[in-house]
Amino acid sequence: MLVYIHGAKCVGIDAVPIVIEVEIGLGIGIHLVGLADAAVKESLLRTVTALQAKGFHIPGKKIVINLAPADMHKQGSGYDVPIALGIIAASGQRELLGLEKYLIMGELGLDGSIRPVSGTLPMVELARRSGFKGCIFPEESALEAADYDDTLLFGVRTLEDVLCILEEKEDVSELLIWNTDRYRRALSEASGRKERNYMDFADIIGQEGAKRGLEIASAGHHNAILIGAPGAGKSSLAKALAGILPPMNLEESAITSKIYSVAGKSAGGVGLMRERPFRAPHISASKAALLGGGSGENILPGEVSLATGGILFLDEFCEAPKSILESLRAPLEDRKVTISRLKAKIEYPASFMLVAASNPCPCGYYGEGDRCTCTVGQRASYLQKLSGPIMDRIDIQLLVKPVETTALVRGGKAEPSEAIAARVLKAREIQRERFRGSGIFTNSEMNSSQLERFCPLSEPCKDLLEKLIDRLGLSARAYTRIIKIARTIADLSGERDIQPVHLSEAASYRFLDRRNFLDL
Repeated sequence: MLVYIHGAKCVGIDAVPIVIEVEIGLGIGIHLVGLADAAVKESLLRTVTALQAKGFHIPGKKIVINLAPADMHKQGSGYDVPIALGIIAASGQRELLGLEKYLIMGELGLDGSIRPVSGTLPMVELARRSGFKGCIFPEESALEAADYDDTLLFGVRTLEDVLCILEEKEDVSELLIWNTDRYRRALSEASGRKERNYMDFADIIGQEGAKRGLEIASAGHHNAILIGAPGAGKSSLAKALAGILPPMNLEESAITSKIYSVAGKSAGGVGLMRERPFRAPHISASKAALLGGGSGENILPGEVSLATGGILFLDEFCEAPKSILESLRAPLEDRKVTISRLKAKIEYPASFMLVAASNPCPCGYYGEGDRCTCTVGQRASYLQKLSGPIMDRIDIQLLVKPVETTALVRGGKAEPSEAIAARVLKAREIQRERFRGSGIFTNSEMNSSQLERFCPLSEPCKDLLEKLIDRLGLSARAYTRIIKIARTIADLSGERDIQPVHLSEAASYRFLDRRNFLDL
């Protein structure tokens, strides 16, 4: 008897259908075909042991299991449950009337329990597009997709739960993820959880210029770099950014949540991600860890993708290998990363806000009186890692000077993050309306045609910009960056059109372009 079970495989942040075919006929042995990796091949022993533990017998005949399409590699342990169901149905031990109506994935424990798998969100979207009646996933994995309430989504704990659903003999509504104790408990924990402990801008003394620059960066999702001596507050300013970013809208949340789902990093969460990610990898991270990678077709997203919709904070920027810094060029420009291997080519979103922090020299104290012990050659070599192409892609460049002693000792509270966040949210709402239906969300994501459409310049603005470009010797990319920053400044001011004062302020954040950094 030949039976079919429907599963899926993630390719990037999308899922493609996989059909598990099981046939039992004359002969002996269990044969698994369809380009399965070691984890899938090991599923046979797990599946057989789990079936025997639950009282099922393994037919003494030839069992052929095919994972179709046969020319696509299959990875992971998520095919355990479909294979087990195929053996049960093909051997006639249970009549599973709903077997072909659902998309089913899950890893089997030796006792028949079902463990979580990654990639739930793309699989649910595939099931909705393909017209399946619903999905059957491990309970923990189903929690990720709880916001997709327009399709039947079952969260199961054991193989017996799956069989009850597929036999269609009794009411199994208690197995719908929204009716489970785990879902109610997770909702209760989420509602009772305290707010994240962000650093507040009010607790950072001084640095008003840097705060203003970071407010603009947050409002338009612009990349920024903080350069200053140790102890000036660079890391504190970067970490405080998380407290002024607006919540993600539904479209942004869906993209970021799918990345985390594919990476297997959202298990236990309820529904889509609500908070913007803040990723801070160490400078020793490899290129694969930063951009994403893996062997064969099992390519996972890296830090640039996991930071999509949020912040990628790279401290000690100039201490990282130059090859690592240069690898950020394409993601910063294209808002995506393409990872190519011999047998696979995967594309992941990488629309993140880069916030980098660096010392001005190896010892860190250049520009602070006579404290610097570095030679001119050492300083030049250190700063050569900040190549022109990389700096062109960093919109806002901020020089962070140490706070004066008087301000540090006697300074009071500064403007709180809550007030700054309100202005940022208002600017983001303006941009959301401006770019509705265009596939982008912020000013920093505009391409050349959108720049021309949404950022028209008056004659006084053109005259000023021409003078700025000639005097500062800016590149074409820096020119477009200035216009995008000016558009964000205008949004923060509530202005419909870009004014010369906005362009002047935007150009002031390109200090690395206009003079030799070593003279600062």
